[in-house]
Formats: sequence, C-alpha cells, structure tokens
Amino acid sequence: MNLSLIEKIGLIFKYVFSSFLSVEIFMISLLLFIILILNQKKNNFVTQLVAIAIFLGFILGIFISYTTYVKTCLDSFVKAVMSYIYFPSTIAYFFIMLFVTIMMLYTLFSKKLSSFKKIFNYSFFCLLYFLFMGFLSLSAYDMVDLLNIAVLYKNNTILSFVQISNLLLVIWLIYTGFYHLFLFFKKKYD
Repeated sequence: MNLSLIEKIGLIFKYVFSSFLSVEIFMISLLLFIILILNQKKNNFVTQLVAIAIFLGFILGIFISYTTYVKTCLDSFVKAVMSYIYFPSTIAYFFIMLFVTIMMLYTLFSKKLSSFKKIFNYSFFCLLYFLFMGFLSLSAYDMVDLLNIAVLYKNNTILSFVQISNLLLVIWLIYTGFYHLFLFFKKKYD
C-alpha cells in the first residue's frame, strides 16, 4: 500500500461519510467527546460514570463479538512479553535506561512524591544504573558487539545483567502502580 499520509487521511474521510453506520459512529464519538470536554469544568460524577460505562461497554462488546480476535491479540501480547523476558533485546534495554533516567529526573525535582517514595525510587534506579554500567563494561571488556544478539545470548553473565534489570524494573512498576492506587483511594476516602 503505497499511499501518502494525505491520501490515507482522505481515504478515512471517504469511509466516514460513505454510509449511514459510519456517520452514526462518527456522530456518537463526537458527541461523547463534546460531553467529556464540557464536563471538564463541571466535573459531574454521573457524566464521568456514564463515560466509563460507555468505554467499558465498548471493550466488553469487543470481547463478546470478536472473541477469536481478542484471544489472538492477548496470545500475541503474552508471546511478545515472554519472548522479551527470555530473549531480551539490548536495544530495549537502552530505552528502558532512558525511561529510568527520565523517572530519576522526575523523582529529583518532584514536590509531590513522599520522602519514602523518593528513597525507594533512588535505590531502584541506582541499582538499575549499576547493572547497566556493569552490562556495558562487561560487554566492552569481552569485546561483545551489542547488536549481535547471538553472541549476547552465549554470555550468561551479560544476559543475567539484562534479565535481572528487567525483573527489578517490573518490581518497581508494580510497586509504583500500587503506590499510586493507594494514594488515589486515600485521597478519595479521607
């Protein structure tokens, strides 16, 4: 499909106005968008509840109507995650460290985080930096090409650095998710 970006957008617009169903879908989406924008100032709980029900109903409808598609999507996602866990990519590891650096800067300058959460973040991020520097120094010492995945998988130490870093990041993400849920419910019910 050799269409330019403008041609692709034009094709979507042609589809949107080609049948009654597509116009109806467009109008419902636009109406929901307008209601959510207008509700931004009023912050009406009922409107928010209805919007959540609409979005969850949409997802539930997809689960019911397109079961095979949903199963295939979930299966592909799990395979991709498992593939990354068992065969980690050094390219993804680099981007993980960029994410860690951004989160470290956020932790340093944030006024919202508690001192415990800052210390928790510092400890995990410093440990992740240590593991990444160990990974790089070992790769340089053994003269391993970081883009040659086959050679990386032969070196158990380098692979262990990457896998343990991934495990630590997952633990940090799970803890951070529960931490934000705790703060949300504490703020809501206190």
